[in-house]
Amino acid sequence: MRQPDRIIRLKTVLSRTGLSRSTIYRKIAEGTFPAQIKISVNGAGWRESDIDRWVANPVAWRPRSEFDFDDF
Repeated sequence: MRQPDRIIRLKTVLSRTGLSRSTIYRKIAEGTFPAQIKISVNGAGWRESDIDRWVANPVAWRPRSEFDFDDF
């Protein structure tokens, strides 16, 4: 059975990627890093699978589209 995707917060993303906070937000704006998802009124996080994909291959990373079916 497949594990559910966890939501991780900024502190964890910083430690996993080695990037600074400002670099992460710049890359999000450029479209070269996974965007956050809203988890509450004042909170946001990242899907762990998106960060894992980025860490595995940051140069080739692209946002998943609705037509990417490799998760099934």
